[in-house]
Amino acid sequence: MLEAVSLYRFFRAGDTETLALQGVSLNVDAGEMVAVSGPSGSGKSTLLACLAGMDDPDGGTVRIDGQRMSNQPEHIQARMRSAHVGMLFQSANMLPNLTVAQNVRLPQRLRGRSGAVRPVLSALGIEHRARAYPDQLSGGELVRAGLAVAVANDPSVILADEPSGELDSETERIVLDLLRERVRRGAAVLVASHSSAVSAAADRVIVLSDGRIQ
Repeated sequence: MLEAVSLYRFFRAGDTETLALQGVSLNVDAGEMVAVSGPSGSGKSTLLACLAGMDDPDGGTVRIDGQRMSNQPEHIQARMRSAHVGMLFQSANMLPNLTVAQNVRLPQRLRGRSGAVRPVLSALGIEHRARAYPDQLSGGELVRAGLAVAVANDPSVILADEPSGELDSETERIVLDLLRERVRRGAAVLVASHSSAVSAAADRVIVLSDGRIQ
């Protein structure tokens, strides 16, 4: 469902070049959860941005459900994300002028769908915050609301960057239970995280170090 082949990503600042990804290849099957671990600066966030089509690799290819995502025109990448990908990045994926419920409904409306909002909010324990705005949420509530947005369209691929970094153990369990439920429904889930609980919940663990898979 998700495939990356020999991804390279370079960043330049003046005469300094940083090799963020150095030939990273991976795949995640439908119905599988993969954790990506590694120290800060190892390339985890860069990898997820390339997989989501939010950043293009300098070399290599990303495919989602057999379709090339990388180095496509922006409108094609946006259409593919809308159709296939749910994203939860460290920079929250919620619009500040919309309530939690409205944020969840927005991706559904962009795809011409009308899904139920309350059940997913209830599963994450934040149904009572449906009418709250993002700046009224605690850190843990914001992560759970962002996850609700990410899964609003039943995506076939879910990409999450440190989804449990600010959560207590009970809230982390709730988030992981929802991700595992999506896996049981056939989604391909990739989570970048330092958390041992995330690694334990995953079917496989990939370790990144200095932009390479160890």
